[in-house]
Amino acid sequence: MQQITTMLHVTKWGFPMASQISNRVQKHRDGLRAQGLRPVQIWVPDTRREGFEALCAKQAQLVANVEVDDTDLARDINIAVRDIDGWQ
Repeated sequence: MQQITTMLHVTKWGFPMASQISNRVQKHRDGLRAQGLRPVQIWVPDTRREGFEALCAKQAQLVANVEVDDTDLARDINIAVRDIDGWQ
């Protein structure tokens, strides 16, 4: 009589290490929320994208070419600066 060997494979969802990391991250986020902070997601330009450097150079040149006596620009800058008082 031939002996039959059976192997069982049990898949458990999740990994113990992932659970520990998840708990640690959640605890950190809870601490930040307790300090009055909240998470936000922002999208920023991809600095690796083709053409990014050229776009930066173009925008820098536009800023450099702004007339010093541009009263509208001076007003906008002054308004923006007022909004940052108290920032640290």
